[in-house]
Amino acid sequence: MKKIVFNIWLIVAACSVAAICSSCGKKEERGELKRIWYNGSYNRDFKDLNDVHLAEAERIGIKPASNREEAEKVKKEMEKIETNEYYEVEKLTHSIPYLIPSAAQLLEDIGHNFQDSLRNLNASIYKVKVTSVTRTVDDVKNLKKRNTNSSQNSAHRYGTTFDVSWVRYAKVDESDTLNIDKDRLKMVLAMVLRDLKREERCYVKHERKQGCFHITVREKK
Repeated sequence: MKKIVFNIWLIVAACSVAAICSSCGKKEERGELKRIWYNGSYNRDFKDLNDVHLAEAERIGIKPASNREEAEKVKKEMEKIETNEYYEVEKLTHSIPYLIPSAAQLLEDIGHNFQDSLRNLNASIYKVKVTSVTRTVDDVKNLKKRNTNSSQNSAHRYGTTFDVSWVRYAKVDESDTLNIDKDRLKMVLAMVLRDLKREERCYVKHERKQGCFHITVREKK
């Protein structure tokens, strides 16, 4: 009799746990979404101009490759970046997915810190999107024909520089019903980049027309 009662108790307990779990949505599990706000100015906080990016790129980067054939040789000095758990590499038309090791690490840290910040805010988890990486001299010339705002003397030629979109993001779990709009995601990304700038790990330019943050890694002298 005791055994039967004990078994019934186990079944009831299991059902109670299942009921509790089934009634909990993702929002309840992670807690209430906290207020997302960027206390700053994108244009003032991220105003490092091309000459600043270029000086650091020339100091620590690779020798620019003239074309994609030459780029095959300098790839050995860099690391290939591919879509992973922290960031998504979009289809690249005017650049190749390679960065010097310190820049590749910076990119991963940006993606990692971005997701950590979202978790701390009880938000859905997203990946940042990489829109441009290392360009050859020919890539820069061809891009200049399409985009008059692009610089002929681009820091992207040195394997030190990449662009991260502040318009587009990749949601990690599409079944998560909580959606964070791009404006608030931009605020979270800006907070991450501002912290890394303060640590002197990068230079950042807020590109309004291109919809991206233009980022160059820094290394201690």
